[in-house]
Amino acid sequence: MPISGTGSNCILTARQRALCRFCRLRRQRRQRGFTLVELLIVLAIVALAVGLVTLSLPDGDEGRLEEEGARLSALLDMARAEARVVGVPVRWLPRTADQAAPAAGAPDFQFVGLPTTTAMPTRWLDPRTTASIQGSTSLVLGPEAILPAQRLVLRLGDKRLELVSDGLGPFAPPRLSAGAPP
Repeated sequence: MPISGTGSNCILTARQRALCRFCRLRRQRRQRGFTLVELLIVLAIVALAVGLVTLSLPDGDEGRLEEEGARLSALLDMARAEARVVGVPVRWLPRTADQAAPAAGAPDFQFVGLPTTTAMPTRWLDPRTTASIQGSTSLVLGPEAILPAQRLVLRLGDKRLELVSDGLGPFAPPRLSAGAPP
């Protein structure tokens, strides 16, 4: 016997209506999941985002070398100020790369001429760090107000950082001029 629901113009038997609901539910279940293409697109977007984040992270050695450079620049400025206040000549001497490996507790660098009451660090933060002074064996830090231009190079692994001073300002990485290549 045909049964019609209120507001429905479809005349189905109870059995036909049950089958129709079952078919609708089956169709809805199939449409709930993601297709393989959608999953692959999401996976590609995630891989691209991970790649960009990885490229934006700083290199470990490069970060350590910049930290060593900032620390050394501050130490050199402190020693230069102390040399001017006390009025004594002060030099900074690094352990050169051609010297034998230092014994335990041996300094990586030293400030020669500072009063013994002025305690300055003598070790690198990272023991693999080395320094070389271009054109000399030591940096002159005072007591004169105007010093010669000086340049030193810090190395850590395959990374390299130059610190320069024009004799008036502090030691810092060299600034690139507008027309100079990076």
